[in-house]
Amino acid sequence: MTSLQTTGTSYGTAEDGIDEGGPVGAGKWRMARRHFVTLLALFGFANIYAMRANLSIAIVEMTTGTNYQLANGTTIHERGGFENWSPVTQGVVLGSFFYGYILTQIPGGYLAHHYGGRTIFMLGVLGTAVFTLLTPPLAKIGYPMLVIARLAEGFCEGVTYPAMHAMWSHWAPALEKTKLATFAFSGSYFGTVISMPLSAVIGQHLGWPSIFYFFGLLALLWCFIWLKKVTDYPSQDPQITTEELTLLQRDAISQSQYIVPWREILRSGPVWAITTAHFCQNWGFYIMLTSLPKMLKDLANYELQKAGVVSSLPYLLMGVCLVWGGQLSDYLRKEVVMDTLIVRRRFTAGGHSR
Repeated sequence: MTSLQTTGTSYGTAEDGIDEGGPVGAGKWRMARRHFVTLLALFGFANIYAMRANLSIAIVEMTTGTNYQLANGTTIHERGGFENWSPVTQGVVLGSFFYGYILTQIPGGYLAHHYGGRTIFMLGVLGTAVFTLLTPPLAKIGYPMLVIARLAEGFCEGVTYPAMHAMWSHWAPALEKTKLATFAFSGSYFGTVISMPLSAVIGQHLGWPSIFYFFGLLALLWCFIWLKKVTDYPSQDPQITTEELTLLQRDAISQSQYIVPWREILRSGPVWAITTAHFCQNWGFYIMLTSLPKMLKDLANYELQKAGVVSSLPYLLMGVCLVWGGQLSDYLRKEVVMDTLIVRRRFTAGGHSR
């Protein structure tokens, strides 16, 4: 990936004379620190989307049961334990995540601004992991408890995107913001691509509770690595070079240099245009995320593992397009082929014209 080039490559402009190589004494193939942060962020988003999407697969087994084939060819059907859930109940369970998710979007930005994006991002993943691990026992108590667990997951996960945007204000040079951000955010799609078929396999062999235990524990491991290896500010990173630190500080915006013009933002036509576009994109995205596996199983009679694989394919293409779209966007801006406004308009319109 272009955004993870080795540290022997210069990422400043020619006139900057900046080469943000690896730490003194490191091999020339060592990754620049901002790229390391980006890579870990990608795995973080992969984790949270895996925990977000796994219920879409698990609920199929929970409500229809699992077929096991013995060595002698005999097929045994094991009940999932939730066959009495109506389609309405299943819809409430699948949708409850998003009621919590919407509540912490704006507070997440405020918290990241005051306490640092690193900590808030990690706490969002950590909280989601804890409630993912609690999902099986809470579901067995009753579906209202599962709804509460999913609400809590959404509440925790809602801070993650705002927190990561706060990180980019310090860790991404101006002309690399799009490609670094899109590379990290592509983890959400690749996490979905991996988690859907993997959840089906885990559920088929180990039972549906194992789906939540696997992804919850994986997220806890990621939290430990993130907390140990990532800092809020480049100046706090003991492994960053002087050259890379200079590049990042040159483009950083001091938080004391501006006052947020909330009234102007809320009255801005472009802001509401972006909000509307994002709403429309999410509408289709999340309907597909929550409903496609069950539709393929119930309406098209797909086996669960096949349904998991097929359901993941749109997200594979989304992830690839996101990464290369970010690369192309920054290239067009950096080479002054198009100005930023035209790039943003054309890419947004093109993405929504599908």
